[in-house]
Amino acid sequence: MKNFYWFKQISNNGRSGRRLSLGEYKRAASWSKYLVSSGAEIKGEGEIEWSADMSQLFIGNKFASGRHSRIYRGIYKQRDVAIKIISQPEEDEDLAAMLEKQFTSEVALLFRLTHPNIVTFVAACKKPPVFCIITEYLAGGSLRKYLHQQEPYSVPLNVVLKLALDIARGMQYLHSQGVLHRDLKSENLILGEDMCVKVADFGISCLESQCGSAKGFTGTYRWMAPEMIKEKHHTKKVDVYSFGIVLWELLTALTPFDNMTPEQAAFAVCQKNARPPLPPTCPVAFSHLINRCWSSNPDKRPHFDEIVSILERYSESVEQDPQFFSNYKPSSEQIILRCFPKCLNVQL
Repeated sequence: MKNFYWFKQISNNGRSGRRLSLGEYKRAASWSKYLVSSGAEIKGEGEIEWSADMSQLFIGNKFASGRHSRIYRGIYKQRDVAIKIISQPEEDEDLAAMLEKQFTSEVALLFRLTHPNIVTFVAACKKPPVFCIITEYLAGGSLRKYLHQQEPYSVPLNVVLKLALDIARGMQYLHSQGVLHRDLKSENLILGEDMCVKVADFGISCLESQCGSAKGFTGTYRWMAPEMIKEKHHTKKVDVYSFGIVLWELLTALTPFDNMTPEQAAFAVCQKNARPPLPPTCPVAFSHLINRCWSSNPDKRPHFDEIVSILERYSESVEQDPQFFSNYKPSSEQIILRCFPKCLNVQL
């Protein structure tokens, strides 16, 4: 708990913990005051299984923020956690309703997901106009933060491969559960111990069976597939496109389309079929995969089952031959992998 300035929302006997400084109070009061309970668990209809016991929650320092949310480090039942607090604006009823819907959807999805490369859900609190989602705390921070601390093009290829494989495995599991992430980007990928990556932030995720068009969708243009930018019907392949952009980030440690505004990037992707430039030093093994992932035609993008298979084979090859990436050339194996699902369907 060193270097933390904790406060407890409400203790079991109803008395507050240590007194806050004026600065701490101003930063916390407008958000956390809505979460205070008399020590009992806050439960609503259908929320028994995931509702948080707010008397067991300690909130510490803020370490990230979004358009309508703030993320704090904290402790819940003696466990390090990340606390995402979402505030509904009082002046915008439509936005408030959308945020509540996103909260309900995110909790419902997180509650059912269990995988080493998916952030672990702990509990949640629903008390309008503020909602709270508690997940495991990962000390490594976001992948984007890590990459921005590196020199451009300096991340070792074995590290790129490990991180890419973690992300792909998490997404493979997510898609196997029928879930589309829809906002896959380096900011939503969190690093834990041993540089393990976990997929996080499911605020705009959805079940594939319930995803319609992208009309009115609020994603992140730099990572967004062209069919989503155009507000067309979309499938799991939008996440594959975003994975291609993330793989480019891993190889370059740069921000995609950093010389454009998000709107300019969206126009370039849709109208000019633009993509971030691959560096001349990019290994063919990776450039070949990236170009497939961010194809403008969703049907030409591989599924994550295939992506994981490719990356696992790369990993095995590197172990046998450290010069694998220098010597790699696309071969018949790529053709076999592409036709394998079709061949399998024919046999079935």
